[in-house]
Amino acid sequence: MSKFILKTPNCFPNIPVSLQKMMCTKLGINTVHDLRETAILSSQELFYFTQAEDTLHKAISMLQQDGWQAETQQGNGDWILSKTFPRIGKVFRAEAVIDSPPELIYSQLFEKLEQMDQWNPSISKVQVIKILQKIGRNTILTREITAQIPANMVSQRDFVSVRHCYRKGSALYLIGTATDSHLMPPQKGIIRAEAGLTCIVLRPIEGDSGKTHFTWLLNLDLKGWIPQSVTDKALSQSQTDFIKHLRRHLSSGKNTS
Repeated sequence: MSKFILKTPNCFPNIPVSLQKMMCTKLGINTVHDLRETAILSSQELFYFTQAEDTLHKAISMLQQDGWQAETQQGNGDWILSKTFPRIGKVFRAEAVIDSPPELIYSQLFEKLEQMDQWNPSISKVQVIKILQKIGRNTILTREITAQIPANMVSQRDFVSVRHCYRKGSALYLIGTATDSHLMPPQKGIIRAEAGLTCIVLRPIEGDSGKTHFTWLLNLDLKGWIPQSVTDKALSQSQTDFIKHLRRHLSSGKNTS
């Protein structure tokens, strides 16, 4: 597998310096470090980054489109909407306002991803999240595995995804999509499901930096024989439950350590 040596701004041969700097910055790699701190980036890792970038562009395009249909509205003003896209399928969209600043929410959902089971009972009961690999500061590979459901009514599943954090102005984008990794090939007896697209957008509320406009796009393919109607109901409910548990955790005062 080919390697790209990231040293000075001239880190990618035959690529303009301005583009090299942009790629290094997005990957969270400091190009002005001493040569002794040289980072090595494989072509596979660049592929992961490209996957994340493509997913980001798709998510932004989806958010700009009309035609979203309401699924549910909560009494607190939260909405769950959906829209079907060609070659992607049904995408669910959650909209909420959370009484915490974007940076704090980002910390819980990206930097402290592996601790999520400590505050989200939905995850602690059925799911484990592990980081397989870190690529710079802003890109990681993860594996999520669900628990075996009694009586084999629903087979055990796992997801391998690339996740990326991107800042645009005052907004933070947390992107995820399914990928392949030699670190975790498909396992016997476990169905490899896929996160077609996940994107959480965190924007500060104008005039109140202590609150966040929280938008979440979600599209999963659980594979197997689960009816689509069951999958759709589970996904929309999972968004509602997740936001509820996130609010509770952020308001508990236990999230600053």
